[in-house]
Amino acid sequence: MEDRTAEQLAQDYSAMGDSISLITAVIAGDSMADESAEDRQDCVDRNTQHLELMKAKEDWGSEDFTATDAAISAGNGYTAS
Repeated sequence: MEDRTAEQLAQDYSAMGDSISLITAVIAGDSMADESAEDRQDCVDRNTQHLELMKAKEDWGSEDFTATDAAISAGNGYTAS
């Protein structure tokens, strides 16, 4: 098990928030709208995988993963067109 410092935990949680924002923006068409469907899909897939890997870490405290779970679900269901 990994023992992250409080600072590392905060940075990782913040990075997860960035991934959530990006997934949400790409799916909504507010980000990467001029990019190819392949690039949008790749971006969503990479960020969804990041969230899944980070959430699986066992040293979280009382962080709320409601938005994380929603973004993972949306990201996994996303198909760029």
